[in-house]
Amino acid sequence: MAGEPTHPEVTEVPGRTPSPPTVVLVHGAFTDASSWAGVIRHLHATGLRVHAPANPLRGLAYDAAYLRSVVRQIGTPVVLAGHGYGGAVITDADADNVVALCYVAGFGLDAGECLLDVTNRFSPMPGPDPTVAAGLPARSAADPDSELYIRRERFRDVYAADLAPGVGNVLSVAQRPIARGALTERSGPPAWARKRSWYAIAAADRMLSPTAQRFMAQRMAASEHVVDGSHAVPLSRPDAVAAMIREASGRGGDQGRLH
Repeated sequence: MAGEPTHPEVTEVPGRTPSPPTVVLVHGAFTDASSWAGVIRHLHATGLRVHAPANPLRGLAYDAAYLRSVVRQIGTPVVLAGHGYGGAVITDADADNVVALCYVAGFGLDAGECLLDVTNRFSPMPGPDPTVAAGLPARSAADPDSELYIRRERFRDVYAADLAPGVGNVLSVAQRPIARGALTERSGPPAWARKRSWYAIAAADRMLSPTAQRFMAQRMAASEHVVDGSHAVPLSRPDAVAAMIREASGRGGDQGRLH
């Protein structure tokens, strides 16, 4: 496991006003960047600049490399926020201008760890696996892959139980799959070992166990925010999620700590 996180000081040039941070929001599996819509509205209301790129969901190394290229083109400090699998991506996508990390019911993996290591250790809920696979053309004869979806009839129960049934049904139809290989790909050295971190624990999550979330938050010495929400907490509690991100961006103060 990585050592104790260090929180480097930001060096300011005398006489120059530091640039306000840009927030980059990284969605997870089974959804897209529109899942951040409510959070974006709250962040815009406080004057923060926001990007919400499409996460390719093709594999950890690939997705992290793509996000890193996006972040490096931003000419300001960056606060990275990742939901679900997006947490694993921001963990692997460190760049010099990243100043803080925000995990929203997200995977804060350690070096050499994969998503299944966490989910197998902390079972989210009893019952059969809610995912179903759809085949992809093999990249090579020795390397077939497939995409994972959540079964439509189980989507609302496991992913979005605190959203209206009609909303959950729409999300189940519009979900974006993740490549199965992303679940077993090993993480590199974690950015949270070098950057300050915040973590929104979704207390009613049935996809990623709240116990697992608390474990990951504590080992990264993150500032913890416990939110009464499902795995779809960016949609169901955008106010609480945005408050945490504002705090990480230096715009929230104590008012961002919602329990």
